[in-house]
Amino acid sequence: LETLGLGTVLEIFQRGALPVSVEALVTDVFGEKNNRGAMVISGANGIVGAGKMMQLGSRLVPYGVTMVGLDFPSAPDGIGRQYQGLRAAFGQEGADSIMAGIVRMSYDGRSLPAQLGSFKPRFLLEAIPEKLDIKKSHYEVFRKAFPEIEIRSVTSGFPSSELGVGIAHPAFPHEINKVWEIVEPEPSEITQLFWALGLIPVPVSDHWSFVLDVIFCGLTLAALRYHRATNMPYWKVDKYVRRDLGPNPFRAHDAIGAKGANFLTWSCLHHLSKIYGELFTPTADLVYRKDSGQNWYPLNHFRPMVNWSLAAEHEDEFRNWVFGPLIQMASLMLHEQRAHLSHLNAIGELCAQLRNGVLAMIRRLGPDTAIKYVEGYHRLHSEAKANWYPDELGRTEEAAWQQLYVNAEHDGTVGVITLGREAYNADVDDELNRAIDWLKTEGIDRVIVTGDFHLTAQLVGADTSEFYSALENVERGEAIASQWSRTARRLHDEFAVSVGFING
Repeated sequence: LETLGLGTVLEIFQRGALPVSVEALVTDVFGEKNNRGAMVISGANGIVGAGKMMQLGSRLVPYGVTMVGLDFPSAPDGIGRQYQGLRAAFGQEGADSIMAGIVRMSYDGRSLPAQLGSFKPRFLLEAIPEKLDIKKSHYEVFRKAFPEIEIRSVTSGFPSSELGVGIAHPAFPHEINKVWEIVEPEPSEITQLFWALGLIPVPVSDHWSFVLDVIFCGLTLAALRYHRATNMPYWKVDKYVRRDLGPNPFRAHDAIGAKGANFLTWSCLHHLSKIYGELFTPTADLVYRKDSGQNWYPLNHFRPMVNWSLAAEHEDEFRNWVFGPLIQMASLMLHEQRAHLSHLNAIGELCAQLRNGVLAMIRRLGPDTAIKYVEGYHRLHSEAKANWYPDELGRTEEAAWQQLYVNAEHDGTVGVITLGREAYNADVDDELNRAIDWLKTEGIDRVIVTGDFHLTAQLVGADTSEFYSALENVERGEAIASQWSRTARRLHDEFAVSVGFING
């Protein structure tokens, strides 16, 4: 919360109230209730624009904010396609009420509709194509018409310093994923409003592709390089990436829409390679599919019926090709201080579908093993040796690395333990025990256990991926069954009072 300028969780309990209210922030951003301005989303019929129209419209329309969707006359009706999902979430009456607050307008890309001024635009969320000159011209048109308007770009790659506006980069799927990477000099009322509306704004530094697309596009590139080295089919590479890390990078591109996703991945990697070199240089097959828009997976009836397993001697080669560059990219982001460590780790889980965030993965491997994977990658791809910062991995014993999911604070009498992950796993268990140990050494015997009021509202259950090894390993099964419940009992046995609090 402190990174959003909203104080600490402990202060919420001391105050007995949240640090800000939606009504007050809506007034700050859009004006008084009887004279409220509009929010404009340009490129509103695209995948991002239409998804965010639903996500933000469902939250802002009830507060009297008109949502204006702006796009070309020829653009397919992306907003209309969202209606069935809106109705499923809010019911017929609720969906109709939200849609009544959405106004759709067409423009030619060079000038704004004359009627737009009557809605008093206060905030523009730009979701137009990833072309720098087009974006800059777009902002100029809006600033000329509405000099006081706040502008944020949903760009997945261009830094704020290149665009001249703040960044609010959302994660896919856009209707439901609440995470936004935020780039701005200091926390703004818009960012705090996003938080108050139940979204998850995450501050990141102003570097190309921020954090999410270094991880997601970088992992896709690693999978592509392994494909080129071994000729393993894309769908098969996906299978092994999913087994070891969690995501299906190629299937994800097809699910998002290969034509757009291929271009965005190429664009991010292309611009990153101009700065960081071969570590991010797109492969020829990505360039081809960027131009063709072709899916990565063949039609199901063209996929082979006979499967085969990766030979044991090739497992290390696979991990060198895939783990190596991912760890190297993480070292680069750490070196550049692209985000708070807990944020950098969480973005990989919440947005890139990593089973364990990249920092948690490195911590589990240990710095020596992690470094060996990168060195193995460099033996396979020596051109990528630049921008490798192994010293960053030697800090895993420092406090920031040990609090990726669980934090603790106290006021001398009452302690607060905050959980920043929805699924309980070994990492959360270890960090929760450290938090309890610290509070006990501080002489605290009353404790509140809660979500962190940012990345997660509550702990909803166990991470079932932790159970896979326990199905074959009795010792692992006994460790989970005994250790996790032992940790929970500590909250009862070692504190005079322990209270669980769920916000929202």
